[in-house]
Amino acid sequence: MERRTVGSGALRAGAVGLGCMPMSWAYTRSQRSGVESERTVRTALDHGVTLFDTADMYGPFTNELLLARALGARRAEALLATKCGLLASDGHLVANGRPDYVRRACDASLRRLRTDVIDLYQLQRADPEVPVEETWGAMAELVAAGKVRALGLCAHDARAVREATVRGDVARGGAASRGATSREGGVTVRTARGVLAAPREAPYAPTVRVLERVQQVFPVSAVQAELSVWSPEALRVLLPWCVARGVGFLAARPLGSGYLTGTLTPGQGFEPDDVRARHPRFTAEMMAANQPVVAGLRRVAARHGATVAQVALAWVLAADPRVVALPGTKRAAFAAENAAASALRLDARDLREIAALPRARESWDVWG
Repeated sequence: MERRTVGSGALRAGAVGLGCMPMSWAYTRSQRSGVESERTVRTALDHGVTLFDTADMYGPFTNELLLARALGARRAEALLATKCGLLASDGHLVANGRPDYVRRACDASLRRLRTDVIDLYQLQRADPEVPVEETWGAMAELVAAGKVRALGLCAHDARAVREATVRGDVARGGAASRGATSREGGVTVRTARGVLAAPREAPYAPTVRVLERVQQVFPVSAVQAELSVWSPEALRVLLPWCVARGVGFLAARPLGSGYLTGTLTPGQGFEPDDVRARHPRFTAEMMAANQPVVAGLRRVAARHGATVAQVALAWVLAADPRVVALPGTKRAAFAAENAAASALRLDARDLREIAALPRARESWDVWG
């Protein structure tokens, strides 16, 4: 598999990585299998995948344990990327950026991952009550101590904050439902009846402001953000920022949480514990409305003898040589299929055809 540089060159990763979250978090619990998940990790390794992305909150904690078991004696073949800064508490996601917590969280992740060093340690969410420079400074100390090789930041644009608010997963215990004010990346967003009125600015502009601040403390090696055919917002501001500074870009949800695989059908429904059951783009109406996107990818795939998912991943990889795609899966067959996408090269005709596809729709479009 093609290798790509993440950050200043200390990390070299396969162009396609593996997002491990679906193995123990966010998606339907009844479809999880520890045995199959471990086989998925090993299959990914066999097909050239090197970057494995997890987080302490996935499970919580069990995803790191699973990944460690799966890698076993093959730890040296992998780049381990995990995260801190976000805790699951009473049905809400609570940010914690206190330096003492960061240090404890890192030590705990090292134990669960059965490793002496984390290759990429990422801040999953900035804490609105702690200056991000303090959090990042504590993470930089972990690099100096030899516990971490490089640092990364997970990005959140206004839409992601709005989605979290609708779900009630707001930092500090769901203040949005009380019409309170929260801060995300230095931008104040006011809420009423659980719906966020997002500021009208370029997507990921708040994240760029945070990146500018932490970059003054210690170099950012990678930024992780959603990037896919139906969510291309990172191309406007965030990816150019990374490219200009030699920062790696980890494309999260490059398959649109499964929709861009072409295997989901409108109205199929999701079990209550699956996050897609509450996601605006996965209502029956919106899934039907976005079928032209999948149909367009399927036409391109037919010309290449590829799958819809492989074309979606190839489009992400074509954005820039610094992009590493992180499709999530818990099935070995899909891991192998995704890895093969690194060899697919889309030509100018393919890219023009994909660019001409209708803009993906979602039930919150009216909010801008």
